[in-house]
Amino acid sequence: MTWMLRELTVADIPRVAELEQLLFPGDDPWSAQAFREELAQPHTFYVVACSEERPGDVVGYAGLAVMGPTTAPECEVHTIGVDPALQGQGIGRLLLGNLLAVADALRAPIFLEVRTDNAPARGLYESVGFEALGIRKNYYQPSGADAVTMRRPAVEQEG
Repeated sequence: MTWMLRELTVADIPRVAELEQLLFPGDDPWSAQAFREELAQPHTFYVVACSEERPGDVVGYAGLAVMGPTTAPECEVHTIGVDPALQGQGIGRLLLGNLLAVADALRAPIFLEVRTDNAPARGLYESVGFEALGIRKNYYQPSGADAVTMRRPAVEQEG
């Protein structure tokens, strides 16, 4: 199957919220309203993954926020998720690559938090240059799971 990315639309939000519930049931998953509010923010960027054959069927999503002054912005991954039935097929890497391209275009570092026990996600992040900065105890609620804060430096300017 060939995967493609497109911008998240309001019509996608019910499916994205459904995936969020599947993926993060013990960690206060985002509601449809939370996604609507994020999508309305001026400095956020959200994409969804779907197959080229069925572009309306969302199988993954990702979003980031651009923060700070325009002269020295920073990016933060707010969320990323892939349908559990389709994990391991490169969809998460495709989504993350799109977010990294946004940060790279801005010459901005990018930050994220990930559960300490999510080895597949941590491996993906490390494979594209993220490094652990520290542990945030009891970050995810209500589960109380710890998070690793990770950072990927800004790309160097050419020339």
